[in-house]
Amino acid sequence: QVQLVESGGDSVQAGGSLRLSCAASGYTISAYCMAWFRQAPGKEREGVATIDDSGATAYTDSVKGRFTISKDTAKNTLYLQMNSLKPEDTAMYYCAADAAVAWWIRFRRNGYKYWGQGTQVTVSS
Repeated sequence: QVQLVESGGDSVQAGGSLRLSCAASGYTISAYCMAWFRQAPGKEREGVATIDDSGATAYTDSVKGRFTISKDTAKNTLYLQMNSLKPEDTAMYYCAADAAVAWWIRFRRNGYKYWGQGTQVTVSS
């Protein structure tokens, strides 16, 4: 049974940093495509960063240069390092995984079968 558990969310000031973690069980993350999504109140869930089974990464434009997605296969854990945080980064952050995700839907919610419960990030100005 695939399980994803996020942690690391917190309240920070604008310009601060956070590192989110997503501990995976029931499968090996090295063989899966994984991603971070976020959802702010009243908005749709949006893809933030993706990493495929080869380690190739991609980011949505609003976080390029500030966020870094990575994975530690020894710990079977996905990370999202977030720097230079802005108030507009405030959202619930979710990790997602699937065995194979076509590149054209890697930032879409329906591209992933497995989801964590989310961790809240709040950035104040």
